[in-house]
Amino acid sequence: MTFVGLLLLLCLAVPTLSFQSMSNKVQSRKRSAGEPSKLSAVPKLIVFDLDNTVWTPELYQLRKLEREKKIPKAGQDVQLMDGMKIVLENHVPKLQEQGVQFGVASRTKSVEWAHSLLGQFGLKDQFPYIEIFPGNKKKHFQNIHLATGIDFADMLFFDDARDGKYGNCEPVSEMGVLACHCPNGIYNEDVFTTALETYSAWNRSPNHIIEWDGKVTNSAEASTDRIPGLVKKLVHDKRYGFIQYRKGNARARDMFFHFNNLPEGKCALEEGDEVTFEIRTDPRNGKLMAADIELEMTKDSDTVQMRVFSMNMPFAALLANGYKTLETRNGTMFTPYAEGTQMLLHVGRRTYPDGDKHIEVMKSGGLSDGEIEELKKLPPGFGRGNAVAIVELGRTYETTLEERSDPEFQRNVAAFGADSGKIVTEIKRAAYLKKPIRVQGAGGVFKAQIDPDVVPDGWRVPTNEPVDGLAEFASISG
Repeated sequence: MTFVGLLLLLCLAVPTLSFQSMSNKVQSRKRSAGEPSKLSAVPKLIVFDLDNTVWTPELYQLRKLEREKKIPKAGQDVQLMDGMKIVLENHVPKLQEQGVQFGVASRTKSVEWAHSLLGQFGLKDQFPYIEIFPGNKKKHFQNIHLATGIDFADMLFFDDARDGKYGNCEPVSEMGVLACHCPNGIYNEDVFTTALETYSAWNRSPNHIIEWDGKVTNSAEASTDRIPGLVKKLVHDKRYGFIQYRKGNARARDMFFHFNNLPEGKCALEEGDEVTFEIRTDPRNGKLMAADIELEMTKDSDTVQMRVFSMNMPFAALLANGYKTLETRNGTMFTPYAEGTQMLLHVGRRTYPDGDKHIEVMKSGGLSDGEIEELKKLPPGFGRGNAVAIVELGRTYETTLEERSDPEFQRNVAAFGADSGKIVTEIKRAAYLKKPIRVQGAGGVFKAQIDPDVVPDGWRVPTNEPVDGLAEFASISG
């Protein structure tokens, strides 16, 4: 055998490492803290989101300072993430010596605050490329690309929001940037060093995201499997909509569909309907879309379908316990539903970060600390991730800030007028279910199959026969 033939045989015998297998090696590699292994490649530009990535809390949470027309103070009102402090001290200077540049891309509405805090933390000199304005994160990166001349594949991006309406990692990864999803921010050094090592092994193909656990996923991989989801939005005049779905433990995503992909080409769906679909590539524009959409009909004659909406604690408990009698939103979620409509209340997994201002509002009505704590509790066995109560809606109407700032109104909402949404829905009554029901949460009003026996006495339970696209209600004795 010639030398060339032997060399070719050896090459064929050595397995080629895929990007995924290389990323698995990165996350399993043992290394001392703060000492990433020698990198074969580094990005030319590293870009950071700000809120809940570089610093905490998110600026929208500082409403009290906004009302008082004060500017947040670095190190007092806003803190750098612990891991980010180490990155700034130990890694940024070394990477800058290698020619790596740094930038910021933030969609915060608190633009002046963000610029002020960057200056207070001394980051403006270290991060010369700064894009801070609400809107599309892709626009941030287009501007940075034009300013630097750096290709997207030479960039690494850190953000706490992966996908969905407010997601950033997925759309930026579509541009060719390697995105690192850090839902808890850069809370330790490993978030940063793992991303650097993964970048070094990256094959520079688009749509790759470094997940929170260090694994790498391809957000553009279409699936031939049928995927369950909920119809989130229908735009009838333009004949398209969105289906919300979830894969594994990842955040919920929205998938576009056209009415042509509905059964018989007709819009036989209602927002909140359960469907299954396949993900395919739209031949007209090359983007992913939902196709072969099928409505999931009730298969269990012992269950019925009811509408559900989700709230986070403590406000879910305040509503279920009868204290909160007004629900405010800035969107029109409840507008389509007539007075007297009944829905289930689902408890989300998050705690709404209002800085305990609801306690201040409740105390203004004379409640003691003990009474407030009781109203904020759910019954034993009723917890997050469950539908816990049934409510009857009253009127839905629009209000002014002056109306929302009335003390009695604020107590009925459990929030200050400035923090409340402008569209108000009355909660005529609420009652706990006979037992909680595990339900997967979703945005807006969605639907779930329930055992009718859990509905408390004196309430109506729907039948499974649709009437004009809405559920017909049958009375049950109480």
